[in-house]
Amino acid sequence: MTGPAPRTPPDPGGPPKARPAEAASPALRRLGRLRIRARLALLWESLWPRAWPMLGVIGLFLVLALSGVFLLLPPLGHLTLLAVLISGLIVTLIRAARGFALPGDPEADRRLERASGLPHRPLATLMDKPAGGDATAQALWRAHQAREAARIRKLRAGTPRPGLAARDPRALRTGLAIALIAAFTMAGSEAPERLRRALWPEGSAATPGLATRLEAWVTPPTYTGAPPVFLDPAGGNVTVPAGSRLRAALSGGAGTPELLRDGAPLAAFQPLGPSSHSAEVPLDIAGRLTIRQGGHDVASWSIAVQADAPPRIAFSEPPAQATRGLATRLPWRAEDDWGVATAGAEIRLAARPDAAPLTVDLPLPPGQARSPRGVAQPNLSAHPWAGLPVRITLLARDGAGQVGRSEEASLTLPERGFNHPVARGLILLRKGLSLTPDQRRPAIEGLDRLAENPDAFENDTATALALRSARTRLDTDTRPEAVGEVQQTMWDTALALEEGRADRTARALDETTDRLREALRERQEQERERAGAQRREAEQQRQQEQARRDADRNQPPGTRENDQAQQEQARQEQAQREQDQAQRNAERDAARTETDRRIQELREAVRRHLDALAERLQRENGENPPPQGAARPQDQREAQRRTERMREQNQQDRPEDAERELAELERMLEELENGRMAENQREERRQRRERGQQQMGVIQDMVRRESRLLDSAHRRAEADTDRQERERRQNYPWNRNRAPDSPGEPQTDPTAEARTQRALRRALGELMAQHGDLTGEVPAPLGRADQAMRESAEALGSGADPRPHQERAIRELSEGGRQMAQRMQRQFGRSGQQQPGEGEEGEGQGDAMADGSEQGGEGQDQMAQQGEGRDPLGRRLREGTGTSEEGGDTRVPDEAEILRTRRLQEELRRRHAERERPTQELDYIDRLLRLF
Repeated sequence: MTGPAPRTPPDPGGPPKARPAEAASPALRRLGRLRIRARLALLWESLWPRAWPMLGVIGLFLVLALSGVFLLLPPLGHLTLLAVLISGLIVTLIRAARGFALPGDPEADRRLERASGLPHRPLATLMDKPAGGDATAQALWRAHQAREAARIRKLRAGTPRPGLAARDPRALRTGLAIALIAAFTMAGSEAPERLRRALWPEGSAATPGLATRLEAWVTPPTYTGAPPVFLDPAGGNVTVPAGSRLRAALSGGAGTPELLRDGAPLAAFQPLGPSSHSAEVPLDIAGRLTIRQGGHDVASWSIAVQADAPPRIAFSEPPAQATRGLATRLPWRAEDDWGVATAGAEIRLAARPDAAPLTVDLPLPPGQARSPRGVAQPNLSAHPWAGLPVRITLLARDGAGQVGRSEEASLTLPERGFNHPVARGLILLRKGLSLTPDQRRPAIEGLDRLAENPDAFENDTATALALRSARTRLDTDTRPEAVGEVQQTMWDTALALEEGRADRTARALDETTDRLREALRERQEQERERAGAQRREAEQQRQQEQARRDADRNQPPGTRENDQAQQEQARQEQAQREQDQAQRNAERDAARTETDRRIQELREAVRRHLDALAERLQRENGENPPPQGAARPQDQREAQRRTERMREQNQQDRPEDAERELAELERMLEELENGRMAENQREERRQRRERGQQQMGVIQDMVRRESRLLDSAHRRAEADTDRQERERRQNYPWNRNRAPDSPGEPQTDPTAEARTQRALRRALGELMAQHGDLTGEVPAPLGRADQAMRESAEALGSGADPRPHQERAIRELSEGGRQMAQRMQRQFGRSGQQQPGEGEEGEGQGDAMADGSEQGGEGQDQMAQQGEGRDPLGRRLREGTGTSEEGGDTRVPDEAEILRTRRLQEELRRRHAERERPTQELDYIDRLLRLF
């Protein structure tokens, strides 16, 4: 060994050199930090494989607890599973603690050397000291330490590698993590309570907690129109109509639930499946309802029952004969808390109070109005009690079947006057039978007296036979019904003597028309009720679905039996809805069939009346009576066409349109009977021609507006081309410092033009429908123009070029207008070929369009005039500025127009309530309702 090295004197010309130990001190400090990281990595590599089995047991417990497995086990099974999991946790904890030791510095150094790839343990060099004190050896050792310190800068601790993949080659830890996440998601806000229930099991008598699911609702009676009332499981106060039914479905929990009212048993729950029960009870008495299970209250509500009071009805004015005609005027008013279902009048003969009453239905407004009022005007002049004192009582019935009665009112029924002496005698005998039906002898003697004088009834064979038949039936037929049959024979004979054939057929036609109108109004009421029922069912189904979704969010896991019970309940409700729908469809088909039968009766009555009118006309002209079916063929065809259209509208469930067609038929017959059909035909022909000219003017206006859209598209395309050219020139080197050119005049918005295009298309569709109603045909070019407008609107909306479509639309509109003009010339003649008395306005336009000219001339002038204050179809707008002879275009609508407007609004509301219609149609109807 060498001795200590002599000291070297410091060099006065330069700085002192750092000693190796001082140079190694920063490396030692870095080494200390790396050792801490290495020890932590070694600790994790040793601790994680030991802790994994224990964490797996804890994770398995959490999965079972959060998924609700412990809630489904009986107490013994719960305790057994919990004991197994606790034992597994203890075993894994003992095995993890066995042989565990914290890593030291040597282990940390070895890890650093392995992670850094340093062989020969360089870290030990920094801590070692040479054995001898030779100065040369010390210098060499310090140089060696400095070199090793430089290598320490490359040290790294590396990432921990616990090697768990080798211990768990099947990656069960990943599956456990996924199951744990799913269990937490299922539990949601119930996770703390489920963990508590898993660690502290409860006995069988414990109150149902989260495993219990309750759904309860009250269904009011159908006649109330009220929606179901869903009860809050937390309790509360509820007021329901009398006759409502409570339905409750309880799933989960232990034991059979029971329903109590004020502490007394009310109804027992019926099992639907394992741990699922349901109950249904009527609610007629107020009280506190409680659902109890396992000795604990699940839910409780205070129920107040609103009693259904009977309806009230009274005369708003004393009954009397109508001011015009022979009808009996019965003004009335009624009230009911849930609406009046039916109303009627009960008429009894004052001389015979014990006789069967005559019942007359009172017309009710649509729906079950709570305070309806109205005036009934039944025509009872043909009844056997006509001309006799009677007592009238009004009756009102609500949906619950309760009946309200008014005070009696006395009245003498109006009767028809007869001028023919035999007819007056028959009516007197008829009244006598009404007063004393048991005393037939006076009536028999009176018939004999009338039959003994055949000159009084012009020796008419039919009258003689009718008198003889009535006399014989009174004498031989002892049935009580025979009196009524004889009275009908007397009435028919008196009418035949008083009236001619035309009057009888007119009366029969009126009766048939009244029956058909009544059937159509019943159809309208049926359609409204059907639409209302569909709305109520949809609302009820939506509320029930919302309640189920709310309950599903709070439903504990594992309640498969509950889901099955809910599905069974939903199937029952669906089956009930299908049964109700089938019943409504059957009633609808029956009403449709009955209305068809009455339409056929109307067709026959119209035919007979037209034949009678032709017979009366020829007799008045001194000609021979015509054969059967001698009415004018065009009248028969027009009546048949209208009745056929009524039948089609009835088959399409459009009773409002059928009723309007019936009104048109009545007006046609009235005009025919008054001898004004020819003049009306000329007026209708002139009006149709004017409508056709207006429609052609609209076509020209559409061509002009479409041309404006095309011009705008051209300008926009030219502006885009100019802009691109300016941008290209701006990129030239000699133009870069030049200010950009102005963009020019602002261009129109394609979106606004797309809306204009769609509006033109809608106007074209309405025009096509009106022209089809006018002429029976729609020119094919108009359909192609509609398609071109649709493609143009789509191109404008998507930013494409609309010009090809707009050009095609203009061509097709022009061709369609030309064909419209030619067709109207063939049907209605030229404007110059007018009948005497017809107007001369609008000349030139039809000829111009028929000759192929598209714009200009008098038609263009008329079009321009129609554009001021008119819509695209030539109708005056409310805000139009045009004037009339009285100084303005304001006109008060008459009663018929108000009625038609009201019916249109009702039809729009009915169609708007049918949510199965297309979305575009519903939006269009919604806009119409907001406008009008």
